[in-house]
Amino acid sequence: MNTTRTLSRSRHDRMIAGVMGGIARRFGWSSTLLRIAYVLISIASAAFPGILVYLILWLLVPEGD
Repeated sequence: MNTTRTLSRSRHDRMIAGVMGGIARRFGWSSTLLRIAYVLISIASAAFPGILVYLILWLLVPEGD
């Protein structure tokens, strides 16, 4: 059994495209906490274009299981 997890978008744990669900699954984090942290960082920092980064990840990260 292969225990390494590759980065892929989640089909089951998704709000929009499954990007945050896939990242959370890859690193073993809570997807809800990751989403909250991402939104807070995006709002608090004008230098971090959260929507643009999310769209790029949506295009680059393949869809998984």
